[in-house]
Amino acid sequence: MSRSEVESRDPCTGAVIWQGAVGDPAAAVAAARAALPAWARRPFAERVALTRAYRDTVERRGEELAVLIARETGKPLWESRTEAASVVGKVEVSIAAYEARTGTRETALDGLQQAVRHKPHGVLGVLGPYNFPAHLPNGHIVPALLAGNTVVFKPSELTPATGAFLAECWAAAGLPAGVLGVVHGPGETGRALAGQPDLDGLLFTGSAATGHQLARQFAETPHKMLALELGGNNPLVVWDAADVAAAAELVVQSAYLTAGQRCTCARRLIVADAAAPQLVDALVALIDRLIVAAPFAAPEPFMGPVIDNRAASRLVTAADGLVAAGGRVLRPLARPEPDRPFLRPALIDMTGVPLRDEEHFGPLLQLIRVPDVGRAIALANQTRYGLAAGLIGGDAALYERFWTETRAGVVNWNRPTTGAAANAPFGGAGHSGNNRPSAWYATDYVAWPVASLEAPTLQGAALRGLRAA
Repeated sequence: MSRSEVESRDPCTGAVIWQGAVGDPAAAVAAARAALPAWARRPFAERVALTRAYRDTVERRGEELAVLIARETGKPLWESRTEAASVVGKVEVSIAAYEARTGTRETALDGLQQAVRHKPHGVLGVLGPYNFPAHLPNGHIVPALLAGNTVVFKPSELTPATGAFLAECWAAAGLPAGVLGVVHGPGETGRALAGQPDLDGLLFTGSAATGHQLARQFAETPHKMLALELGGNNPLVVWDAADVAAAAELVVQSAYLTAGQRCTCARRLIVADAAAPQLVDALVALIDRLIVAAPFAAPEPFMGPVIDNRAASRLVTAADGLVAAGGRVLRPLARPEPDRPFLRPALIDMTGVPLRDEEHFGPLLQLIRVPDVGRAIALANQTRYGLAAGLIGGDAALYERFWTETRAGVVNWNRPTTGAAANAPFGGAGHSGNNRPSAWYATDYVAWPVASLEAPTLQGAALRGLRAA
């Protein structure tokens, strides 16, 4: 493959499934700038109709999209089908959110009309991740286009085929040329897009390290909008859980769903010292039953591989580092095929070992046993991140305390940390973002409010402090 080409490989086999040319960010931004005036002037109802046509196109091709996601990411087909469905569902949610949060409000005020209306920022860049290559960029693109922005989308270099598929669906729905441009390429292409002088804002989902680089870059351009949706070193506390088997199921779903490649996955499992043995027994028994296999295997797998061999090697190195620091292996991060990125989920007891505040983006869970709930909550907050946190067990009073004292943007009770509602905000504090939550609140960062006082007829102002005429 030359430096002017991008290719996507099936992580399960290494086979090439898509190839394309590296894009030109400057040309794409110029095309989006040229298309902006006509698109922004279109009535909102017309933009809604076109977005619904896109939804219908994706729905018709839903199984094709699901298969492509499964091949490109290694996700089980059942999971990639849920992602394809979420792309469809995002449209109506985004329309409702725009009307609720960033629509037009007009009220009478002392013979005047007071109005609040919203304008698009202009040309917005979208940098997409590989773990949800359709759902997450779609969650930026749909609200941005509804608001009247034009968009330049750079998919992850690991999942370009899915990004190209979304663009095909928009084109088939009748989206005018230039309104949505797609540029493929490596990380350098993303940095070039972020640095385009004619870009009005950037919407990014990805690692905290890259997010912090973008924040430093955009510090020089405070007039440009930057929305960062980053990762987390998420705590999951199990306390006074009456049903240990159910608790173990929620832990597995929190830590290992999508091969641990969700920003909301639990990374630290904090449990009562006295209750730990029973929970650990149930947990390791369940881990041993998890099927790790290719997307279309039968019986269907719980999880597939991580995204590529480099990611798998980084995770194995991280697990080895935990053990070298004093961690006790309850279940190892096994790699049954050295040349493929399949990993068996790991559980490592780090009780009494100094913890490093790192996000390991894969099926690697650390267990910490503590003597009391106060220590559990303190340990949950012992992170510079603040995306997700969960409590399993306890009563309403304990959950209220946990919710109040926990620093996270998503706090769940007796549900997996990976659960989030489309009609709620999604985002975190600290190093997990820059206080611009997505999902239902995405409309807040794709449009800006303009306040107006309006009179139907011209009237002079009553001036004070004038000399006599």
